[in-house]
Amino acid sequence: MIAFRKLPSRYNGIVLPFFLSLMMCCIVSGISTMRAVGLAPDLAEQWLRGWALSWPVAFPVLLLVMPFVRRLTGWFVEAPKR
Repeated sequence: MIAFRKLPSRYNGIVLPFFLSLMMCCIVSGISTMRAVGLAPDLAEQWLRGWALSWPVAFPVLLLVMPFVRRLTGWFVEAPKR
């Protein structure tokens, strides 16, 4: 088993949106591309192009909106009891 060093917890605010934007952009661009072109022979290529274009926009936008989303969530969800 390969062991690797974890990043310090202070990077959580960047790593979480990084992975969230990768996954969400992948799913949404895949659905949008399939809806636009159907099951075309070059669907995978078109999807990858769309994803490659949209992810560099999604990641910084997510970094900008995360503080607002956390506050908004706090209005609807109780804080954990310690």
